[in-house]
Amino acid sequence: MTSRAERPAKAPEAAALEESLLLPAAAAERSGDVHGGGGIRRKKGKWEKTTYLDVLGVCCSAEVALVERLLTPIAGVRKVTVVVPSRTVIVEHDPAAASQSHIVKALNRAGLEASVRAYGSSSGGGVAGGRWPSPYVVASGALLLASFLAPLLPPLRWLALASACAGAPPVLLRAIASATRLALDINILMLIAAAGAAALGDYSEAGAIVFLFTAAEWLEALACARASTGMLSLMSTIPTTVVLAETGDVVAVRDVEVGAVVAVKAGEVVPVDGVVVEGRSEVDESSLTGESFPVPKQPPAEVWAGTINLDGYIAVRTNALAENSTVAKMERLVEAAQNSRSKTQRLIDTCAKYYTPAVVVLAASVALVPLLLGAQDMKRWFRLALVLLVSACPCALVLSTPVATFCALLRAARMGVLIKGGDILETLGEIRVAAFDKTGTLTKGEFSIDGFHVMGDKVELSQLLYWLSSIESKSSHPMAAALVEYAQSKSIQPKPENVTEFHIIPGEGIYGEINGRHVYIGNRRILTRSSSYSVPEMDVQERGASIGYVICDRDLVGAFSLSDDCRTGAAEAIRELRSMGIKSVMLTGDSRSAATHAQEQLGGAMEELHWELLPADKVALVGELNLASGPTLMVGDGMNDAAVLAAADVGIAMGLRGSAAAMETSHATLMSSDILRVPAAVVLGRHARRTIAVNVAASVAAKAAAVVLAVAWRPVLWAAVIADVGTCLLVVLHSMTLLREPGTRRRGDEQAEVCRATARSLAMRAQLAGASSTTATDNAEVSGDRTNGCHCCQKPGKSSEKAHSVVIDIPAAASSAENQEIKITTATAKGGAGGCCSGGKACGASTVTSVTDVPKKCCAGKEDNRVRVKAACCNNGGDERDSRKEAEHGCTRARCCSGGK
Repeated sequence: MTSRAERPAKAPEAAALEESLLLPAAAAERSGDVHGGGGIRRKKGKWEKTTYLDVLGVCCSAEVALVERLLTPIAGVRKVTVVVPSRTVIVEHDPAAASQSHIVKALNRAGLEASVRAYGSSSGGGVAGGRWPSPYVVASGALLLASFLAPLLPPLRWLALASACAGAPPVLLRAIASATRLALDINILMLIAAAGAAALGDYSEAGAIVFLFTAAEWLEALACARASTGMLSLMSTIPTTVVLAETGDVVAVRDVEVGAVVAVKAGEVVPVDGVVVEGRSEVDESSLTGESFPVPKQPPAEVWAGTINLDGYIAVRTNALAENSTVAKMERLVEAAQNSRSKTQRLIDTCAKYYTPAVVVLAASVALVPLLLGAQDMKRWFRLALVLLVSACPCALVLSTPVATFCALLRAARMGVLIKGGDILETLGEIRVAAFDKTGTLTKGEFSIDGFHVMGDKVELSQLLYWLSSIESKSSHPMAAALVEYAQSKSIQPKPENVTEFHIIPGEGIYGEINGRHVYIGNRRILTRSSSYSVPEMDVQERGASIGYVICDRDLVGAFSLSDDCRTGAAEAIRELRSMGIKSVMLTGDSRSAATHAQEQLGGAMEELHWELLPADKVALVGELNLASGPTLMVGDGMNDAAVLAAADVGIAMGLRGSAAAMETSHATLMSSDILRVPAAVVLGRHARRTIAVNVAASVAAKAAAVVLAVAWRPVLWAAVIADVGTCLLVVLHSMTLLREPGTRRRGDEQAEVCRATARSLAMRAQLAGASSTTATDNAEVSGDRTNGCHCCQKPGKSSEKAHSVVIDIPAAASSAENQEIKITTATAKGGAGGCCSGGKACGASTVTSVTDVPKKCCAGKEDNRVRVKAACCNNGGDERDSRKEAEHGCTRARCCSGGK
């Protein structure tokens, strides 16, 4: 029986991150009564937090110190945080002492072009001032363009000098602000370069320096805004008011207490986390989980803030305040990750701290030493010194890591994986071993009772089930829910209030006292603890079920067996990891037979199996794997894996449907049950590492090329400017490639994902419809061809009952020439629990209770126990499978198609 552990307290690191970032406001606190700032919250009656200020003047880490020096001295400002990639400044302040307008004015006096971001706008929307350049950039460019006519009309050469003057004010303000605070940044260096060019009589070059610098900053701001678009998309969709279902009153979200029932109509966004208590609908959870298929909801299903109610009315009883909702926690975690620096970034920042002073000293030497030695052609030496000055600011190098990290973290959040910082992201790209918990991770965590036996004659079955269900009602383990449901199916109602003592024994089970009886429930180890040494032999042990025991007052009074099935895509995820050279290992507290059974369901994909492990054993094994093979990834459900998740190089927890503490105890959080996100996250980590390496190499190469060109040929200031600010722009644009869908799957796999998603959706709808009268929990089997992800199948065999077939309607891609089909066969044949195609239930197969309950909108007709719907999938030959003869072959010749082929 899988070990159980109490939910751990919040990890110190996670607690520190949340403490450093005040809890964001409930959505309503960011609306009408708040004038801007994206989220302001009073803390302890005094502090509030201005979540978002867009600041155009922040282009690299050099401006971070400037912003801090500008705002920290203001009375009432508690803390200033600068997120360079998104050009965002976060300020904690007392509004009575320092208003938002006061803070913005302090930044704008230094020419940083700050504005309060209105809540609901896209991140970075105010950074670029819309999509148009500032008047300074336009005026500078127009005058510089006109100066090119100087060969025809010589007085026009002065327009180049006017161009430099027209574009200089914002740069001058920032330079003055930096100089007064004894900081040397790119603005000062560019002004010196422009002034030097003008002093040497190169007016066109002076104008080009200013125009190229300001224009590149504007383009960079646009790119950063584009990169950060969607960072606020989750919280910006939360409605500011809700309707109370019981009274019909409209109240602000911040005023909704835990336990209140709110009404959510079709098309509305769910405002708070809660449980459905009335109604039925489908909910789009893609904003949280990244899974793009509707999830049916009816009592008592859970719903989360930020998801969309699609087509029905539901009443939701809240179980969290708006400020503590899952989406609010996601926002805080992403914000904390933005502010964390990776080891690569820390190294680059350390180097940059010494690079700028060193190059400035070198530039001064190049200008002064030849002058003191009476060298000829001093103009060339001065120009070379100016080129070195322009090259003294390592903006592109400093941006190379944080912008790439920012884009990768955003991409991960969009696909339903929350990664807590750049260090974790980089480590993901180094993973060599992936360890998986079994229960609730590789398997669904949805147990069914295969058998329940009363041992001896000391206790009646009804009494035993009453004790068992009452104690298990206090546990959050998935097995507990199955045991309680089993007791209820026998008309036994649990009474947890009668349990006088309860605690969890990690790795063994639980203990409770009820009606004066001391009851232990757990795996084989619980027998020793309870001083019961008789271990019965049970036939179900050989079928791979998990075995549990019930001990009452030192006597073994009951035994039961439970079974669980693999998650959809688990085998494919492990195969993808293996294709990347990553070793997969199973770590489970369950029995050997249960672990072996899961391995059979996975088609033997795991390279190592370890069973009957205590939490401490898992930690030790992860350490051994790390020493033997390299950086180790651990994936668990967060219930009994808190210690090993923390011990692994990267611990990934199942967030939404795992334990409540999973988001805060792990290094990363999987927001959905789709385990295929794990290899996708690893691919993203590798892509991020490559992107950072290219960014760093390009930044260094551009600086070196500008200096070499100046030394070997002639010093060209505008070329040095392009090498600096142009490389910054290229770094941002290259980093934005991380926002694209990571290429974890082969061609056609995207459509295969749609096949899988729709199959799951249909299965869930049928399950919720409660249609069990026609067929008992059939298997929705898709193609055994692992190509394109429809990897599980059922070999055709003799069955006493006819197979049911469902063909799902999925819109084909735009490039598809015609709709094609995939067959999803549901068979009632009973078989062994062998491998994927053993004739039994395939690993990861969706389960449906009856194909006849597929919604009418998906049905084209019904004949001979067959429901057929057009689908964008096909068989091996590409023809529609209409004949009854082909239908008899099940799914063995079906496959999902790419591009309609």
